[in-house]
Amino acid sequence: MHTPLTFAEILSALSHALDITEGQPRGHAVRTAYLALRIGKELHLPDTDMRDLYKASLLKDAGCSSNAVRVYKVFAADDLLTKRDVKLINWSNPLESLRFALEHMMPGANIFQKIVHALKETRGSVGVMDEVTLARCTRGAMIARYIGFTEQVAKAIEYLDEHWDGKGSPYKLKGEQIPLHARILCLCQTMEVFAATFGVDAAYEMLQQRRGKWFDPELVRVAESFRNDRAFWALHAEMLHNPDMAPPMPDFTRQVLPSDIDRVCEAFAMIVDAKSSFTAEHSRRVAHYAVQLAEALGWDAERVNFIYRAGLLHDIGKLGVSNTILEKPGRLTDEEFAAIRAHPRYTFEILRRIRSFAWLAEVAGAHHERLDGRGYWQGRTAEQLTTEMRILAVADVFDALSAERPYRPALPLEQVFEIMERDSGTALDGELVQLLKSLHTGVTQAQAA
Repeated sequence: MHTPLTFAEILSALSHALDITEGQPRGHAVRTAYLALRIGKELHLPDTDMRDLYKASLLKDAGCSSNAVRVYKVFAADDLLTKRDVKLINWSNPLESLRFALEHMMPGANIFQKIVHALKETRGSVGVMDEVTLARCTRGAMIARYIGFTEQVAKAIEYLDEHWDGKGSPYKLKGEQIPLHARILCLCQTMEVFAATFGVDAAYEMLQQRRGKWFDPELVRVAESFRNDRAFWALHAEMLHNPDMAPPMPDFTRQVLPSDIDRVCEAFAMIVDAKSSFTAEHSRRVAHYAVQLAEALGWDAERVNFIYRAGLLHDIGKLGVSNTILEKPGRLTDEEFAAIRAHPRYTFEILRRIRSFAWLAEVAGAHHERLDGRGYWQGRTAEQLTTEMRILAVADVFDALSAERPYRPALPLEQVFEIMERDSGTALDGELVQLLKSLHTGVTQAQAA
């Protein structure tokens, strides 16, 4: 018997995309949820609160892509590596923050160059962390509300980086001004990063050091109560070494409806498109063009909806690509292009974690394949490319050419279709190119001849 899709499954899978854009090992959000639910259990939280805690844990980094450009510009460095390491420092400590900035900013530059760059990008302001955090937290809360989650989930995400002593970010809330769910998430995500990086003992040492500063003292006491639970921490270790493993957590989330799935897909398209200033609305536009082609081919509603979701999620793997590459105005190096070429594979690996998305993962992961077999990441040939895959490739190229890019302005439609027609039969399906041209210019192939 087929098990219905739940929010637990879809969010657990898609949270892996949020892990990689935060520079964390895959499964970080799921392991954070594992810790958070143990805290909730010890506090005897009601089921409704446990459901919200679970959702907030998985979606806590939904706004992380929105500050990627700012992090990249401030540090002039790989945003993924910078974000990964920032979770390991006490950034409310000025000296520790300064040391972190000097170590991570402009790799290879001297101290004078780093200071000049920092003053230029921050305008001498010491509130850069608040600025970066505000972008992430407010965006994440907005995403939670868009999906339709409770205000408790949204607030847990929005106040995630507030600290017990009032020195957190961005609102400087203090003590019980911070919602309980946000306090739990702050503790659990930091604890998970330390446990995954340095081991469980180091995580508990960090908790004691930041007790009453970052963390609610009562929550630290609760966390200490299961320090010696070997089975609990053994499972955490197993999950760390096997990110595809799902922990034996009760399913607190209801079955999702088709409209729910669409909203989750739309929300993650927003997350993807916020990653770079040059990809704003890209996923939505690709989905729109793909739907135009599908409807023109006379597809039924179910098949049209499928290509819509594939269009929305086709670039989810791009969350794992550094903004040093995505924002680069010049020619990419071979190493940088290799990183770009990896993103369809990331897309496939993320989406295939959802049982009912197996075919969607295949289609979305094939959007850079070519008819002549010279595409990536699998090098599929024309015989291996379905109509769905061909549609997505045409829609993606059309938007890439007709939208502004770091290295050039948007091209006029006439030039866009000249390029696409030149690539017809080798890279792109010529019939689909002509169909899209007729939809956007009103000129058919017969009329053009």
